Amino acid sequence: MTDPLLELSSVVKDYRGLRPLRIGHARLNAGEQLALLGVDQHAAEVLINLLTGATLPDRGTVNLFGRSSAEIADSTDWLATVDRFGIVSARAVLLEGLSVAQNLAVPFSLEIEPLPDALRDRAIAAGREAGLAEADWDRAASALAPSSRLRLRLARALALGPAVVLLEHPTVDVPRNEVVGLGRDVRGILERRGAAGLTLTADREFALAVAGRVVELDPVTGRLAEAKRGWFGLRRA
Repeated sequence: MTDPLLELSSVVKDYRGLRPLRIGHARLNAGEQLALLGVDQHAAEVLINLLTGATLPDRGTVNLFGRSSAEIADSTDWLATVDRFGIVSARAVLLEGLSVAQNLAVPFSLEIEPLPDALRDRAIAAGREAGLAEADWDRAASALAPSSRLRLRLARALALGPAVVLLEHPTVDVPRNEVVGLGRDVRGILERRGAAGLTLTADREFALAVAGRVVELDPVTGRLAEAKRGWFGLRRA
C-alpha cells in the first residue's frame, strides 16, 4: 500500500473551544475523495491549519506527504508544502468589485487591470472546468449566486495543480435543491484532475455526493465512524 498524502494520529489541538479538537486516526490517500462530518466552522479552520502545517498539534502527529509537519524547517519549506494544497473556503477573499475573469486570473498573475487577452483566455478555461457559466466572465464577483461563488473558489483552488483540495463548509449558503448536483460536479472535477479531496462539512447530502468515503467525527473521543453509501446510518470504522 502506498503512503497516504495526509495522516493524523492521536491529534489533540486546544483552540479555546468547548473542547479541544481530537482526531484519533484519519488518512487521505492519493486521488481519494473523503468527507468529514462533525467538525464545526471554528474547528474546521483549526484542522486546515494543522493539515497545511501552519500550526502544530499539542499532541499527536500530522504527516503531510510522507513526513511530519513538525519537520518543516522554515518559511520556504512551508510555502513549498502549502503549494501542494488548494483551499476552497469563504475565508479566501474574492475581489468582489472585479469581474469573475479577473478573479480567476489572480492565481496566475496580479496584472489583471486591464486583463491581457492571453491571461483572460487562461482564466476562462479554468472557470469552464469548474462549471461557471459563459455569461459570468464579465460579471462582478459580488453578483454571483452562492453555487457559482463556490465554483469560482474551486477554480482558483485548482489553478496551480494541487495534489489535495480542502473544502471548508462549502455549501453554507447554497440552496438545498442545488447541493447534490453541485457535490457530484465537484467530485467529477477533482477525479478528472487526479486530485484528492477532503471536504469538511455539516451537510450530509453534499458529503455523500462529493465523496467516495464519508466519516463522522465524535468530538469527545476523536473516533471516526464511516457512513454506509446510500443511507444515513453510520457504522464504526
